[in-house]
Amino acid sequence: MAITLNNGFKMPIIGLGVWRMDESNIRDLIINAIKIGYRHIDCAADYRNEAEVGEALAEAFSTGLVKREDLFITTKLWNSDHGHVLEACKDSLKKLQLDYLDLYLVHFPVATKHTGVGTTDSALDEDGVLEIDTTISLETTWHAMEDLVSMGLVRSIGISNYDIFLTRDCLAYSKVKPVVNQFETHPYFQRDSLVKFCQKHGICVTAHTPLGGAVANTEWFGTVSCLDDPVLKGLAEKYKRTVAQTVLRWGIQRNTAVIPKTSKLERLEENFKVFDFELSKEDMDVIKSIDRKYRTNQPARFWGIDLFA
Repeated sequence: MAITLNNGFKMPIIGLGVWRMDESNIRDLIINAIKIGYRHIDCAADYRNEAEVGEALAEAFSTGLVKREDLFITTKLWNSDHGHVLEACKDSLKKLQLDYLDLYLVHFPVATKHTGVGTTDSALDEDGVLEIDTTISLETTWHAMEDLVSMGLVRSIGISNYDIFLTRDCLAYSKVKPVVNQFETHPYFQRDSLVKFCQKHGICVTAHTPLGGAVANTEWFGTVSCLDDPVLKGLAEKYKRTVAQTVLRWGIQRNTAVIPKTSKLERLEENFKVFDFELSKEDMDVIKSIDRKYRTNQPARFWGIDLFA
């Protein structure tokens, strides 16, 4: 299944996220994911594993496992490179061993102190607070992103972690419209207004952290995952699925793309088996009722400032 973007390109509705994926496991996970049927890989400069992903992709292409045109590869511009968009994109392409990206996203709607192209550092001041660059506007960054499309380096551009206000602004100043807004959304953080606003204006929603963060966010942020929710456990039992499969299916039925991350081969296959069942409208409504407006991805822990405040 794929979502047709507002520029006509198609994006597979389920992808593999590589955030916090151990470098030593990346090759096996990506090769096996492709064998299972994944055709959408979600990367970011800040994940600091583009080079390892690139090695795996090069192997997949050279062995004939898959053709480049059959994969949808996303990566993201880091905050410290808002003033160096072209250089940052070229750095990611080099590491990924690609001639073009299917999708390039502005990772966060904030420019921070430049620390060198591709370093993806988050410089802090003497008080431990993120050094925000107030001289580069999001509009300036976006027009540099648009240039990448005309140069043929990227096919589509989009945004990430933008709220309704910033998404509306981007629509107003853009010549090339964002095709995607990627943000955290799951049963505990449904953000229905933002999802509907994006979809109304032709922007596809990609759900990062679609399983509510699970172990990864518990370790980093001390947050709780929806996977332990008794309502979701009950629905999973009803449909004879895992809770993760039930939650991913919910995301797909909202017409959002989902990019679950896993470091376990068995979970790769499990997460992809979500196309042979459907949740009833009644059960979609049940899940709607458990929204907690609960964000699990909390970068303020590292940045000394809550940018979502």
